This record gives sequence, structure tokens and C-alpha cells, in this order.
Amino acid sequence: MTPAWILDILAALMLVVAGVSAGRLVAAQPWQRGSVFTDTDVAHLLMAIAMAGMLASSLTTLPNAAWDVIFALLTAWFAVRVVRDASANGVRALAGGHCAPHLVHSAAMLYMFEALAAPAGGAGMSGMGSSGSAMQTLRYPTLAFVFALILIGYTIWDLDQLSGRRYGTRPTLAPLAGVTAAVPALAAAGGPAATPSAPQAAVLAETGGTASAPANVGVAADLDASAPETGSAARGFLLSPAVTISCRIAMGATMAFMLIIMI
Repeated sequence: MTPAWILDILAALMLVVAGVSAGRLVAAQPWQRGSVFTDTDVAHLLMAIAMAGMLASSLTTLPNAAWDVIFALLTAWFAVRVVRDASANGVRALAGGHCAPHLVHSAAMLYMFEALAAPAGGAGMSGMGSSGSAMQTLRYPTLAFVFALILIGYTIWDLDQLSGRRYGTRPTLAPLAGVTAAVPALAAAGGPAATPSAPQAAVLAETGGTASAPANVGVAADLDASAPETGSAARGFLLSPAVTISCRIAMGATMAFMLIIMI
């Protein structure tokens, strides 16, 4: 049986990820006209809360049925985004894209809640390390193993990209009022097409755009200019791609660990 203190540490880590994701959503100020925020932060927030409840029974929040619906919707949402990315960028969207890992995360969470029965009389999934109870196991262990391998692969990929400083610490979410209206007008007038750089392509992937969309390319091109005006250095760091990827690494590694110990 896995020591309870390991599960407690992982549960605490998930609470940190949830806090960071909530902070990113607040810092992005999505309630303001012209602001942009990513759906990945919403997914990170929900997944982190759910995993914390799975790791520690005292942190259980919603019933299993509610989580089933949430992760089914997230899986469908990211599946659509992956199809869109693949149609625009080809197979490489599955290997190096930003949506494919989130699709795997969402599907893995849906699988865990479906394959691990709720305790009798409980409102939600009991903590994996709750005292006096045996370690819960997953049905269809082969599927769990496949999910774990894919999650480990994406986590190693993210670690490599993060260590290589592919993801910067500058904000990528900024008020864009007027920019999206100006770019289509330029394109309609026969303006030159812009090719996004590597950092801009990362912005497009996180904000749901594609390299083939002229409007989104224009938006990405203006992010570097508007970033210093979006707030303090701390807020800028919080909204940076490096923080997003760090949260994804923590969640991917934790999710893979959970799957392996419950096989």
C-alpha cells in the first residue's frame, strides 16, 4: 500500500495547482471586454480539485456523477480542438500541440471516475489512502496502463521543452480590444499575411487559435507589445506559458502515478 504521506503531498500539490489556475483566471480578468483567457486554466482548476479529492477523502467535493459530466464535457471540448488543430497543422498537433495533452488528461479523469466505483453510502470517491480501507483498484487495468504511458510521455516532453526554455515567463493573456477587429479588415484589404514565430504559435495554441487563421496571427503578433502594460511583474509571470506548462507537468505526473498504483 502506498504510504499515506505520499498521497497527502500529492493532494497538497493539486491544491497548489488549483490555486494557481484560479489565480490565472482572476489575473486574466475575463469579465472585462476584450480580455482573453484559456480554457486550459478552467480544465486545470477542475482536474486539480477532483484529484485532490481522490487522493484525500477530506478534500472530496462533488459526487462522482457530477465529475463524470464535467470530464465528459471537457473530453468532448478538447477532442474538437484537437481535430481542429490536426486539420490545420497535421499529425504534429498530436505530438507537440497544446490541446492533445489536455484531451488525454480529461479522458483519463473520466476513465478513473467511471472505472473506480464510489464507496457505499458516500457522496463521492473516497480518498485513495484513507485509513482503514484497502487501496481501490481500477477496472480495465490495461486501459489504465495505456493512459499512464501516454501521460508519462507527455510529461517528459513538457519537461524537455520547459528545461529548454521553449516556454517563456512573459504573459500571453492580454486585453485585445480592437485588435481582432482591425486584423480582418487588413486581410480583407489585401494586406500581407503574417507567419507566426515559435512563441506566437505557442500563444495561438493556448488561446485556441490556429496558424492558418489571419485574425489570430495578428492577435499573437500584438501580445508582445501589450504584455508590459497588463500589470505587475508578478501578474505577468502568473500568466506566462511556463506556469501553464508547469501546472500541466504536475498534473500529468500525479495522474500517471494514481493510475499506476490503482492497477
